[in-house]
Amino acid sequence: MNTKAEQTKGANLKEAGAADIAKLVFAVLVLVAGVFAYSWFSNDASVPGAVRLVGVLVALVAALAIAATTALGRRVRSFLGESQFEMRKVVWPSRDETLKTTGIIIVVVIVLSLLLGVIDLILKSVVLDWLLKLGS
Repeated sequence: MNTKAEQTKGANLKEAGAADIAKLVFAVLVLVAGVFAYSWFSNDASVPGAVRLVGVLVALVAALAIAATTALGRRVRSFLGESQFEMRKVVWPSRDETLKTTGIIIVVVIVLSLLLGVIDLILKSVVLDWLLKLGS
């Protein structure tokens, strides 16, 4: 079992050093530059759309690589690794169990909708036939 109770230091931006903050700002600037270049060359016929898209993807990968070297990035990578570890422990229902559960849910929905329909008819007849006729 993977049980980590302690928090790692440098968990948020308040505890991050100036270098980490500078790296994160630089990563955002790289990403913004990629998106800006994509839109800047959108009217230029000499630059194909595929090249512009590759440019944005390269900027995204570069920004993620820069951000991954910060304390926050290491923490995110650790979280993703632990999440993947926990997902391996999940026991998914079999096809038969899934079909049986789905069938039960469908039957319950049908029964409850019929019950609410009957209650609606009863209330409609009480209000329209009895209560409104009493007032006239």
